[in-house]
Amino acid sequence: MSHSAVLMTAPHAPLVIEEFQSPALEPGAALLRTLYSEVCGTDVHLHHGRLNVPFPIIPGHVSVGIVEASGGKLHDIYGDVIREGDTVTFLDVHETCNNCYQCLVAHQPTRCPSRKVYGITYGAADGLLGGWSEAIWMKPGVKLIKLPEELTPETFIGGGCGLVTALHSVDMAGIRLGESVAVLGVGPVGQSIVAFASLSGAGEVIAVGAPDDRLEFATRMGATSTLSLDVSAADRLEAVRRATGGRGVDVVIEASGAPDAITQGLDMVRDGGRMIVCGHYTDNGAVSIHPHWQINRKHVEIKGCWGSRYDHFHRAVALTACFGGVKPWREMVSGRYTLEQAGDALAAVESQRAIKALITPNPSLVA
Repeated sequence: MSHSAVLMTAPHAPLVIEEFQSPALEPGAALLRTLYSEVCGTDVHLHHGRLNVPFPIIPGHVSVGIVEASGGKLHDIYGDVIREGDTVTFLDVHETCNNCYQCLVAHQPTRCPSRKVYGITYGAADGLLGGWSEAIWMKPGVKLIKLPEELTPETFIGGGCGLVTALHSVDMAGIRLGESVAVLGVGPVGQSIVAFASLSGAGEVIAVGAPDDRLEFATRMGATSTLSLDVSAADRLEAVRRATGGRGVDVVIEASGAPDAITQGLDMVRDGGRMIVCGHYTDNGAVSIHPHWQINRKHVEIKGCWGSRYDHFHRAVALTACFGGVKPWREMVSGRYTLEQAGDALAAVESQRAIKALITPNPSLVA
């Protein structure tokens, strides 16, 4: 049986659709019939040639699908059986070795040199290993997570990869009840950071970014105030200090990818505060900082956040199931696109017309 999939053949090249044969399913493998696969900023970077990937690729690294077939019994981490017909998502990172320094000593498998990612570092020659496809091959050992009945697929995928990245960054920030948080960037990652900071009990959540409709959405996610990029950096800094008794915020989480956001965040954070950088997944350039005034004298803690682990996916499913009625992740979806419309979806995300665009390879399943 063949399945249609979108190919990104080279940087800036038009997307094309090709047919792929169903893989032979070994024990522990499965085939998903794709419900939704997201289009995110990483896909834009891929199309711009800013990541070293094995073109041609089938994009789409975070997806939701229905188990159509398997190569034997599948189980989740609780030992419960995953059956054909179940709706699942999966950890898009695969082949971490659990045998290297990063995995076993540093306990950071997101930096394992063997790490592969669906829709990014697998090439089309490897098979149906991206979500912009009618079907996705779950290689043996890929970690599947069954969506509970109370969680709609649209709610989870509305958060998508930004959801798990946000959870990782908020974990790293260690937000305590009543603390103040500034979130720099109001794209999909920033929106979920706002939501999780709010759920963590932050007293003040200041969302900084543009355009205005995204700032308005951030208030729905839990921001107590917003600051537009139309306001000068100096005035934004002054507003943050006024809101925090002159001290600056306890936590800054950068999710914009803009180099200037780093130095601005270091100015915003209070003495002894924490700053998490999770927006720089590609090389957007250097920025000048002042080590004495912005770091050393302020006694600031700075951490970089790269990728996500299984626990972030697992907990993100549980959290969206619990709080999906409170935080409007589902409404982050600005458009649904068929495989034939994937180029339009990519353009919508690139131009920021869409907060989140979804590819629906099997439209009849989500009508």
